[in-house]
Amino acid sequence: MDDATRHLRSAHALCDDDPAGAFQMTYDAARKACSALLAVQGLRATSRGGHIAVRDAARAQFGQGARGRVLREFDRMRRRRKDAEYPQDPGDAIDSEDVRDGLPKSQAIVDYVAELLPGLEPW
Repeated sequence: MDDATRHLRSAHALCDDDPAGAFQMTYDAARKACSALLAVQGLRATSRGGHIAVRDAARAQFGQGARGRVLREFDRMRRRRKDAEYPQDPGDAIDSEDVRDGLPKSQAIVDYVAELLPGLEPW
């Protein structure tokens, strides 16, 4: 969770100078927060399932209700990051608007996970 918080701060600072790097950090903040939900249960994604496994496990357990809906944004950010990393056309590049759009969504995920963690039984 500390990494997630630092990544969000860094993404804010890099938004205009390095939008692609800032978006990666925005996405990683959300991913690391979701991974924390699994880690406290003694679980972790492998390279085989990777980021999709994190998404699926977090949403299956914690994606219900009004607050849980914020986890849907993780998948949108994951797909946007993938499109930028493996572009099919020039319009796939990340710009500062993508970062500004993603930052509050990622922050909402980090905040939601921070609320959930104290109530989870450690593995």
